[in-house]
Amino acid sequence: MADNLTESRIVYFFEAVRCGTIRAAADWLDVAPSAVSRQIGLLETELDVALIERHARGVKPTDAGQYLIEYFREQLAHKDDLISRLQELRGLRTGNVNVILGEGFVSDVLAGPIQHFCKQYPGIKLNLDLGSTNDVMRRVSEDEGEIGLVYNPPSDPKIVSRAIKRQPMMAIVKPNFLRGSKPKSMSVQELASYPLAATHPTYGTRQMLQAVEFAEKIRLEPVVTTNSISLLKQFAMSGLGLAVLPAFAVTTEVGAGTLLAIEIDHPILMKAEAHLVTRVGRKLSVASNKMLQLMSSQMQAFR
Repeated sequence: MADNLTESRIVYFFEAVRCGTIRAAADWLDVAPSAVSRQIGLLETELDVALIERHARGVKPTDAGQYLIEYFREQLAHKDDLISRLQELRGLRTGNVNVILGEGFVSDVLAGPIQHFCKQYPGIKLNLDLGSTNDVMRRVSEDEGEIGLVYNPPSDPKIVSRAIKRQPMMAIVKPNFLRGSKPKSMSVQELASYPLAATHPTYGTRQMLQAVEFAEKIRLEPVVTTNSISLLKQFAMSGLGLAVLPAFAVTTEVGAGTLLAIEIDHPILMKAEAHLVTRVGRKLSVASNKMLQLMSSQMQAFR
């Protein structure tokens, strides 16, 4: 094993694992596939250990490779910390904030914290990526995003919640859709009697519906399944049936009178929570800390 580790070669290995194949990594890095294979081979020779396993569908890291990935991500995080300190010295005139969020948070985050942040720090660039509950948790834990906004996430030792607020799941309907007068609440049995639109199982909202199905031994079979919260709202507004979402996801529509949010009388759905998360041990940049403070204080989801 060599005394020194050639840091530049780790990028080729990291991208091969991230992209899934040598060719995809080569396309991303704009080099020949042979160059990627050669650099990984040299890295394995330096470390005297196999880093990847090749299979029919591409490559995956060995145990040693996974350790190297974790090391590389830590180095990137340390680089971000240094940039953060330099930003502070420059008075937050430049920099970046990366946020991964569920689509249900979009209207809420744009209505308050983003407007305030952009006016106060016009030189800071924001990157807002959408993802399912599972996507948000994974990407924050792997340092692809500094801040995550997620609904009812599973417990994860790599993730810490900076703000938590109970946000019950609600039946979202068109005002004149339900038979008779508007009820204050409905049972899950009543919910099951209407056509339902829901997200895929990687989303916290669908995972909660599945938990209710298991607890009550009832089937909540969606007629529409989607990865779009906007589509769920349009489904309800069209009068085709119900969607199930937290109230903060439809604040604008409820305020305009185009949708109603009705409580669902079930303990699992009533205990759902909105979480503002970061990775355990991750030191946020100064700009990201400012964004975190604005989100926790200004978003409806955490009031």
